[in-house]
Amino acid sequence: MPKINGNEIRPGNVLEHNGGLWAAVKVDHVKPGKGGAFAQVEMRNLRNGSKLNERFRSADKVERVRLEQKDMQFLYETDGMLVFMDTETYDQVELPAAILGDRRPFLQDGMTILVEFHEAEALNATLPQKVTCRIAETEPVVKGQTAANSFKPAILDNGVKVMVPPFVGQDEDIIVNTETMEYAERA
Repeated sequence: MPKINGNEIRPGNVLEHNGGLWAAVKVDHVKPGKGGAFAQVEMRNLRNGSKLNERFRSADKVERVRLEQKDMQFLYETDGMLVFMDTETYDQVELPAAILGDRRPFLQDGMTILVEFHEAEALNATLPQKVTCRIAETEPVVKGQTAANSFKPAILDNGVKVMVPPFVGQDEDIIVNTETMEYAERA
């Protein structure tokens, strides 16, 4: 495992710390007026989801873990667990539905997801950056209102509320960015 300095930690890095695997969620580099600079790192445990705030000085060495990534197909959800299948070997793995957090409604049947493994143990799942959704409910299109840079609320077929441009109507397909949970473009 490669060791990196505390000031080289970036969001998304997976670290071996205190005997567990942690994903760096947020990293702030702090330079106080007195004393040395340090990185304030907010981390999430990949096994149980707990959070931890830790300070790393530039002299601190920390293990950076490389995760193996595989594309897997989403099959179904059962008892709060999401079941994914490897399309080459047909092996199935289960991950808790809570791992996707508020992005869970964007997961669709048969969707290909990036699942991360550490020594054959499935730890994390990442949705595609852009997902196509249908608008279930929104205000009707009003002519002459497209010039202003305004947005209107819309409810998608998965129950998620997003803001869409005024020219987008009901029952239209749109592409939503799953990272920001915002309208990206028409499908």
